[in-house]
Amino acid sequence: MIAAAGDRLVARRREAEVVAAALGAGRNILLEGPPGTGKTTLLTALAAGAGLPLVLVEGNAELTPARLAGHHDPSRVLTEDYHEGNFVPGPLLRAMTGGALLYVEELNRIPEETLNLLLGVLSERQIHLPRVGTVPAEPTFRLIAAMNPYDAIGTTRITPALYDRSCRVAMGYQDEDAELAIVRAETGTDSPLARQAVRAVRATRTHPEIRVPASVRGAIDTVLVARELSAIRDTDDFSLDAALAALTGRITLVDGNGRTAEEVVTEIWEGSSGKA
Repeated sequence: MIAAAGDRLVARRREAEVVAAALGAGRNILLEGPPGTGKTTLLTALAAGAGLPLVLVEGNAELTPARLAGHHDPSRVLTEDYHEGNFVPGPLLRAMTGGALLYVEELNRIPEETLNLLLGVLSERQIHLPRVGTVPAEPTFRLIAAMNPYDAIGTTRITPALYDRSCRVAMGYQDEDAELAIVRAETGTDSPLARQAVRAVRATRTHPEIRVPASVRGAIDTVLVARELSAIRDTDDFSLDAALAALTGRITLVDGNGRTAEEVVTEIWEGSSGKA
């Protein structure tokens, strides 16, 4: 599993080994880390390496138990009444019956009743659906959930019972060289601009006026936009505009901050230039 996924993972060998071991041991997994730290990339690579199907679910306030587990087709119910044949399986049921990995992003944004449904499935390895019956999970079914530590508004507190039924793997930011390798791989660029973009993104994580910093995706977009701007403009005046376009929407300033995102990113970008 690790060997097959290795070419897609940058500086994530340790986390990949732990996740693979937890999956092999039949455990569910909670991945906790900021955006852009490779949680989805790691999991999709491991699933492909193990030959396991992956069912992806985006966690949000609209993910009700019916949307997750499944529901009866309303139009068919009107003409046929309720029966098993007009039940439309949701991602949870598809993962359970297909022996897949159910990957729920933003777990702490889903409603409490949906979390309780997941908890029951993890406890019993089956689900009871009205007018359908009891559906057992295949042996290879696992829940892998991801959470963002910066979430606050619109999030649900995760019950200790869910932690008790899962293994937790923390995924922080990679080091500068690893993030630079990601930017080079994604952009095909090995230039001073790529390193400056990485350093600027990393500076957003320690800046006192920034509450939510940028991920390595901001550095990737900075390089890509700068490349296109350099082709459009006849001057070398393009990199700051690229950084502003790529980073200002990705950061969140602390409450009560007196400056704009543009001002903060400009300061960071100019401070990251010319460094050895």
